Amino acid sequence: MANLTFAAALNAALADEMAADDLVVVFGEDVGTLGGVFRITDGLTQRFGDDRCFDTPLAESGIAGMAVGMALGGARPVIEMQFDAFAYPAFEQIASHVAKMRNRTKGATPMPITIRIPYGGGIGGVEHHCDSSESYYAHTPGLKVYTPATVADAYLMLRWAVRSDDPVVFMEPKKLYWSKADLDLDELRAEFEARWAEAEKAETDAEGWARAAVARTGTDVTLVSYGPSVPTCVAAAKAAEEEGCSVEVVDLRTINPLDEATIVRSVTKTGRAVVVAEPQGFASVASELVARIQKECFHSLAAPVLRVTGWDIPYPAPKLEEHHLPNVDRILDAIDDLNWDLDSEEADA
Repeated sequence: MANLTFAAALNAALADEMAADDLVVVFGEDVGTLGGVFRITDGLTQRFGDDRCFDTPLAESGIAGMAVGMALGGARPVIEMQFDAFAYPAFEQIASHVAKMRNRTKGATPMPITIRIPYGGGIGGVEHHCDSSESYYAHTPGLKVYTPATVADAYLMLRWAVRSDDPVVFMEPKKLYWSKADLDLDELRAEFEARWAEAEKAETDAEGWARAAVARTGTDVTLVSYGPSVPTCVAAAKAAEEEGCSVEVVDLRTINPLDEATIVRSVTKTGRAVVVAEPQGFASVASELVARIQKECFHSLAAPVLRVTGWDIPYPAPKLEEHHLPNVDRILDAIDDLNWDLDSEEADA
């Protein structure tokens, strides 16, 4: 057992995939000698050489474009966009070529590219260093969007992303990099290999990992979330329990593909739902989740589906981000609104 950090789990995943396949290459800004701003690539250049893990110029569109060329040549590129908002110059390449190449060639040309993006708030970053850009990628057909919330998932899901023949935008919650868990890395490796062998036997890498997790069970309200907001939802669920409200927390793990079945199963059981996510609420992943829950669980809902999201503003200055991000109090307020509806129903009865 080791007290493994989220960042160390990602580092181990990259190292294990590079060791398993010489075609896996890692590149981006400062990922080589420095080991990345968040040290996710620490030691990879020293271990595998600067032809397998190397620095690039400060040109995100060039990084993404080079990844397309390398993937066409048979490599499995893993590229890092140093910060979430730094990735926007690469969006044309990602949306027009990374996402569409397989469709353009009628499935003949795989695009095994993993695009690692540190994202979200909670670290006091200045402008362009904190943003929640997952909705752009989720809206783009041809891209898978992964976002782990636990140390174990960070390791397992990144390895799965690297092995996928489809492009994966791997969203890494910056504020979780320093979270820790007591884990046996050898057991994680064995779990991954067993899952991958099962997927190969079924002749698909499709969605062997695209299953939402129930992070906490409950009976009264479902909180649906992903990535950086999952620990906040668990904390809110614990606080609500002290007030006599049993809250279930669903961690999506993957935004696209979406495990709708687990969400529906949970909300059908509880009859109430709150979607929690860091980005602005307008035209967001949270909007899509609310729409789907309303449609699929309509006859089970005892109250409207609510959202707790960031405000519809540009990401604020560091000293104001605590007022922008979903927190326990805002989630509890939303749960109270649902319980008020319950009290009203009981009073009417």
